[in-house]
Amino acid sequence: MKVLVVGANGQIGKHLVSLVQDNDSLEAKAMIRKQEQASFFENLGAETVMADLEGEVETIAKAAEGVDAIVFTAGSGPHTGSDKTLMVDLDGAVKTIEAAKVAGVKRFIMISSFDTRREAIQAAPSSFAPYVVAKHYADDWLRRTNLDYTIIHPGALTNDKGTGEVNAAEEVERGQVPREDVASVIVASLENDSTIGKEFQVVAGTKPVNEAIKSL
Repeated sequence: MKVLVVGANGQIGKHLVSLVQDNDSLEAKAMIRKQEQASFFENLGAETVMADLEGEVETIAKAAEGVDAIVFTAGSGPHTGSDKTLMVDLDGAVKTIEAAKVAGVKRFIMISSFDTRREAIQAAPSSFAPYVVAKHYADDWLRRTNLDYTIIHPGALTNDKGTGEVNAAEEVERGQVPREDVASVIVASLENDSTIGKEFQVVAGTKPVNEAIKSL
């Protein structure tokens, strides 16, 4: 299975491309914005493609040519304003979903926020609410498609080394999770068709990733 990683140069994205390239049944195609980002992925033996989430749907669709799945791991980051949140986390996500349709790619995995329900928007601090809003509507857009989607809602992300063990369910107690373990959860979701049409929260836990995903 060939996987287009959108947001490949992000922290989850880099972990994901590394794990995919180490997996005999998967192959990564890293979508990047700048040519200088390519060497990291080329050193892993991964193909790279240039495309900007603030560009046209057709450009993203062209980047998705020849792949079997798309994983959206992109994010505007905590140091940008609401404008970038709108352009990347909402519009960029929706354009990627539409690009999947154009390119004929059915499998789509979205990395969302821990809780994107309406109640979470109302409860979020004013500085964080625009991000939750963006994720809320991007998730909803994906649910309304006929794509084979999975929506992953990770807890507070850390750069701790992954343990390979998580707690994953439709609803779990809020907590932290290493980015490396989120990447492992994505790989397990790609390998388990039982995750199609599902969404779940994931935090650090005590169950091996593959076991946790299979039990969803």
